Amino acid sequence: MARMQEDDARQALRTVEDPEAGMSIVDLGLVYAIHCEPGRVRVEMTMTSPACPAASYLVDEAAAAIRALAPEGTDVQVELVWEPPWTPERMSPEAQSRFGWS
Repeated sequence: MARMQEDDARQALRTVEDPEAGMSIVDLGLVYAIHCEPGRVRVEMTMTSPACPAASYLVDEAAAAIRALAPEGTDVQVELVWEPPWTPERMSPEAQSRFGWS
């Protein structure tokens, strides 16, 4: 079975924008891990806060973005994790600069 590459999955996730921040979940440092194997992609991601109102929306959008590029029949799982806790240091330099964290 065909296998999606981690770089392709990361590019797909770059299209998912946090509606509150107006930036991709990758640049915000919300994507912790991407595991690709034949027929399966599993993503571990977090939110800036456990109380984030957009959590289920972002999980659904992340899964949809990967499914759009993954080989047909690929099992896509996006798991919300809270360890380690998110910190602004996880953001890309561009995101840090935009939000005044640099």
